[in-house]
Amino acid sequence: MGRTTFLLTLLTTFSGFVNSTYGTWKSSFHSNRVNNVEKPPSQPHIIFIMVDDQGFRDVGYHGSEIKTPTLDRLAAAGVKLENYYVQPLCSPSRSQLMTGRNMSDYTLLPDQSSLADMRDVIEKVELATYFHKQECKQTMSTKASCFVKPPKKQRNPVSGHVPGLHEEDSVGCQSSKENLRYQIHTGLQHSIIRPTQPNCLPLENITLPQKLKNAGYSTHMVGKWHLGFYKRGCMPTQRGFDTFFGSLLGSGDYYSHYKCDSPGMCGYDLHEGEEAAWEQDHGIYSTIMYTQKAVNILASHNPNRPIFLYLAYQAVHSPLQVPARYLERYKSIPNLHRRKYAAMVSCLDEAVRNITLALKQYGYYDNMVMVYSSDNGGQPMAGGSNWPLRGSKGTYWEGGIRAVGFVHSPLLVKKGTRSRALIHITDWYPTLVMLGEGTLDENQSLDGYDVWEAISEGRPSPRLDILHNIDPIYAKAKNGSWKAGYGIWNTAIQAALRVGDWKLLTGVPGYSDWIPPQTFSTLLLANRWHNERVSWDRGKSIWLFNITADPYERVDLSRRYPHVVKKMLFRLLRYNKTAVPCRYPPKDYRSNPQYNGGVWGPWYTDDDEDEDDNLLSYDLEQMKSWKKGKRRGKFKRKT
Repeated sequence: MGRTTFLLTLLTTFSGFVNSTYGTWKSSFHSNRVNNVEKPPSQPHIIFIMVDDQGFRDVGYHGSEIKTPTLDRLAAAGVKLENYYVQPLCSPSRSQLMTGRNMSDYTLLPDQSSLADMRDVIEKVELATYFHKQECKQTMSTKASCFVKPPKKQRNPVSGHVPGLHEEDSVGCQSSKENLRYQIHTGLQHSIIRPTQPNCLPLENITLPQKLKNAGYSTHMVGKWHLGFYKRGCMPTQRGFDTFFGSLLGSGDYYSHYKCDSPGMCGYDLHEGEEAAWEQDHGIYSTIMYTQKAVNILASHNPNRPIFLYLAYQAVHSPLQVPARYLERYKSIPNLHRRKYAAMVSCLDEAVRNITLALKQYGYYDNMVMVYSSDNGGQPMAGGSNWPLRGSKGTYWEGGIRAVGFVHSPLLVKKGTRSRALIHITDWYPTLVMLGEGTLDENQSLDGYDVWEAISEGRPSPRLDILHNIDPIYAKAKNGSWKAGYGIWNTAIQAALRVGDWKLLTGVPGYSDWIPPQTFSTLLLANRWHNERVSWDRGKSIWLFNITADPYERVDLSRRYPHVVKKMLFRLLRYNKTAVPCRYPPKDYRSNPQYNGGVWGPWYTDDDEDEDDNLLSYDLEQMKSWKKGKRRGKFKRKT
């Protein structure tokens, strides 16, 4: 009996020890699991929604007749960016978003009678507030064939001083670490990247998704790329995205996903990764299809790991196509273009609603930052409206570059506000990288600024100026000259610069009419009977506006304040010294989809790159020579 009792006691003790140890291990396991697995990431999920060609007026909270309840609600609960700028075309805006290189709260102008009051306001605005001398930290002497150089005998090659102007009239140069990666710093100064060009976002640039991926993010892109694809290294999945589903070109059919760049140059443009997405294509309208894909990504991803989702909708770019059910809402709009466009915006609004619901359903919303941005202004000929701003897509008037934008996030400190902070699309790169706890290299040389505190807390923006662009290839102003630019700048060259309140334009800024919303009648916009025509601009090649007081660009102050013009021309000159050669090669017929199974896709090989590297370094003089040769029939089709 004693032995049996001893064994029972020993067994009971051992069992208690095992249970105690297991309980401690189990408790520790679950504790670690909660701490290490279920704990939400400190890095916020980043959802960047880029829309295409949405006009400044074409959102409900800007007074549009188009119904956008989702966008209105998200913007109202977030921060509306009312002094937010992009580039006037697709590729330039997207390139600056990806690389970080290169409005005021106001009411509508009711009628012409307000102009007198506007002039009075402008008269009272203090001058030179935003101009100050800057000490050059290093000589900006980078050679570039896109430079616009004044006559040698008028310009000091070291200081840039022009006889007749005092030194204090010049604007000091900035360090190269402060002003790289505008269009002039990526070689994409001119136009867009066309599907037949051997051109793409320069491969030496570290992209936003690459930076976030290095910080531990899962990176996904859905939608429109439009940053070149002539070789495999240019594809989205080679530029930092884990997955890609969408189109490579700038536009195409919303249902069939076919695009003709020119007669005989047609192909299919829907890709999954680096291959044609034939099996995933069910003829679904692209806005709906892209939304479904984005929702699937959110559903399959672990919300405890940070995600960067770049959702670049094709909408509302032409062609004007939309499911019939959305058209029913706008029967009262007589102009067919405007009616279809409005319906496309409503479909887009519904898509953003579905994305927002998915963010909440799958556990992302509470630790999420959503950025909404148009890539450029609207195109009135395709139904868009930028009223009361001047101009349209493709121009450097405010209607082409001041964009619809807002930030929505539970992480914002001050919600439900309108931000007047000066913000440019290049600012998203450093802002999102820092939000994602990534790193910015000292030698990376960005144009953008971290503007999160300006957005979230309402602090002043660190940005004081924006180089909208310098395009030496664009059509020259017939009346432009060095004389008109005070010997500092050739005003025939297209350029646009914002410094503080002031905005300067030279050359040919582009289509310059104002198009009131009531003009979308049954008559074609080409009749222009309804536009406010600009007759006094003919023969001009330089403009100066106080954009803060006159956001509609109705009162040119260039003759009234020549000293301000001179200072800004010097600033243009300083920027131009940092320009890199333009990248705008001619068409390569090997890009024809018929040589690639009917699909738009890469056509270059490594051997081609060695032989034809010069195509990516076409400078202004080479471009002129090519154009002259083409007119003379010198260049023939490749075989």
